Amino acid sequence: MTHKVLLNEPIEHIDITTFDSTPIINAMHKMSFSSRDTATAATILQQMIKDNDCTNILTLAGSTSAAGCMQIYVDMVKCGMIDVIVATGAAIVDMDFFEALGFKHYQGTPHVDDKLLRDQYIDRIYDVYIDEEELQHCDLTIKQIADNLPPRAYSSRELIREMGKYLVTHSIKKRSLIQTAYEHDVPIFCPAFVDSSAGFGLVKHQVDNPTQHITLDAIKDFFELTQIKIAAKKTGLFMIGGGVPKNFAQDTVICAEMLGYIVPMHQYAVQITVADVRDGACSSSTLKEAASWGKVDTIYEQMVYAEATTVLPLIVSHAYHQLDWINRTRQTWNSYLESAQLKAAT
Repeated sequence: MTHKVLLNEPIEHIDITTFDSTPIINAMHKMSFSSRDTATAATILQQMIKDNDCTNILTLAGSTSAAGCMQIYVDMVKCGMIDVIVATGAAIVDMDFFEALGFKHYQGTPHVDDKLLRDQYIDRIYDVYIDEEELQHCDLTIKQIADNLPPRAYSSRELIREMGKYLVTHSIKKRSLIQTAYEHDVPIFCPAFVDSSAGFGLVKHQVDNPTQHITLDAIKDFFELTQIKIAAKKTGLFMIGGGVPKNFAQDTVICAEMLGYIVPMHQYAVQITVADVRDGACSSSTLKEAASWGKVDTIYEQMVYAEATTVLPLIVSHAYHQLDWINRTRQTWNSYLESAQLKAAT
């Protein structure tokens, strides 16, 4: 097979505004197993959106962005359902920033000779293909952005904000998550940012600028997100996958307490995951277990054990078509953090 044949069918991102899943969710409420769990999760997300005092945090792990769900996250930000994002670097750079530059992910198959893919310079995410040369162009674009920044320590939020600013004038795909978040003052945190395509570009940036380069400050990341937790009246978590983004967002409660603040646990929490509890982890604990750490309240929480691309469109389409987001007050946490930094510097 040739490179052109293998990269022939682009992934199309599902548009939850074009269909109303409300009848399906309503029916699932009267079912059982994962169906009822999915319906409960939809109800909790709707409550989070209706609660005008609640800051809603979206956490992203895994590859749903490449698999066709990126438009869902864009619409959640655009409609004001989400106020803060915590994600893996791959979700933000390899998937979203990559497509914003005009590149695509392609439908493939896991039943393939991976040596053939390597010979064709094609990377595979289960049944999704990516052109490696295009991904390296993405890496070098990160380097270009870093090269043009004043040398100092940046939180991942600050660097991703610069990426959003770059996309305003350079984006090919105008509805990327990074650009939409930038335009709506929604901060994006990637606590393990260099564990992604960005890492390659940033290493090259430092090698080419040995005495005048930027660095990433993960402690600053944690403090900034904790500042949001301290200032917010309430917080809710809508989590796709688990891992670092989930734990990072949950841990802000404990960090705030360490700093001398009494803050409430996250009042709402939904996690969609295929992780197992038998290894004692479930990708950073079940939500009920997190309550023992003082992180998540157990009044409005729901674990949904499902592969996210199968239930996420139903849950968010339901939220979109209830229209509660129309009356929701937008939070401006990016501006809040920038203002706090300015005050601290004077």
